Amino acid sequence: MIRILMADDQHLVRGALAALLNLEPDLEVVAEVARGDEVVPIAREVAPDVALLDVEMPGLDGLAAAATLRSEVPDCKVLIVTTFGRAGYLRRAMEAGALGFVVKDAPAEQLADAVRRVARGERVVDPSLAAATLAGGSSPLTARERDALVAARDGATIADIAKLLFLSEGTVRNYLSSAISKTGTRNRVEALRVAEDNGWL
Repeated sequence: MIRILMADDQHLVRGALAALLNLEPDLEVVAEVARGDEVVPIAREVAPDVALLDVEMPGLDGLAAAATLRSEVPDCKVLIVTTFGRAGYLRRAMEAGALGFVVKDAPAEQLADAVRRVARGERVVDPSLAAATLAGGSSPLTARERDALVAARDGATIADIAKLLFLSEGTVRNYLSSAISKTGTRNRVEALRVAEDNGWL
């Protein structure tokens, strides 16, 4: 029996996926959580074979949770199951130690098969997404440019961002200007959208 931990903040989606997987004779969902920061504590408690993680969750995103899980509960394999089939997310998921990456609209039997393959230590990646990732290359943004864009998400001023990141306002302007240039956009709002669409944040 393959023991599964499910982490997704959308209760209806999580419940539906768990119900589908529990119909399989060799799969059992042993725990469900709605936050990324609950993944490692519950994994330590129930010792799942596979963790199915959504990308965007409160507390800790699925990619950060995958990296923490790899270091703290290394016997648990990670399969990212997300609405966001973005090439940048796939690259970051693999870097975080995930073995699989599938989108939520995949057929139920495909998801069950992905769980089995990941449990065996195989890599499972949506083929079209793999091709897009190879074609797209890695993120052009530096870690600090990414930080500045993330801090700008809610319309923060340059002064707000500088205070949050412990940088001077001039340095923040430089990072944002560089991010705008690298994304081929006209302002930070557009740069943020392009970066998010590509999964670079």
